[in-house]
Amino acid sequence: MPSPPAGPGVAPPFAAPPTEGGRRRLWLGLGVGALAVLLCCGGGGAAVVGLAVTNVQAVEEQGRAVTDDYYQALVEKDWRKAYDKLCDTAQQRESRPEFERRVAAEPQIASYRVGPVNPNTLTVPVNVVFSGGDRNLQQVTLAPDQQTGGMEVCGVS
Repeated sequence: MPSPPAGPGVAPPFAAPPTEGGRRRLWLGLGVGALAVLLCCGGGGAAVVGLAVTNVQAVEEQGRAVTDDYYQALVEKDWRKAYDKLCDTAQQRESRPEFERRVAAEPQIASYRVGPVNPNTLTVPVNVVFSGGDRNLQQVTLAPDQQTGGMEVCGVS
């Protein structure tokens, strides 16, 4: 005959639940969780930094390219091509025929050297040599094109 079931006041088979490796597993789990959070957040932060650096490089490349194209068109006396490099605001200030008359009457550019783009102010210094031998440092102001996302020349001072 089996013994009767244990009743109240009977001592449990263990004095306390087993804890073998319990704390170690807890700390290991917390460490793995913290590492996962660090990798996710760190990876996201690295992605943001990477995007910012890439964006600055793109602005610099596009700014130099559009400035070079604009001045090359002026050297070649291709006023139409130069006008097409202007931003919408500049084109609204001055029509194509007005632009062509103005630049045709100005001293002609013999050569130029485009400097580095300032990504904070979107300006580019350009050393210009005119056909008469005079030199001038011009400051080109750039603006992003709302339709294409590329850069455009928005002013020269």
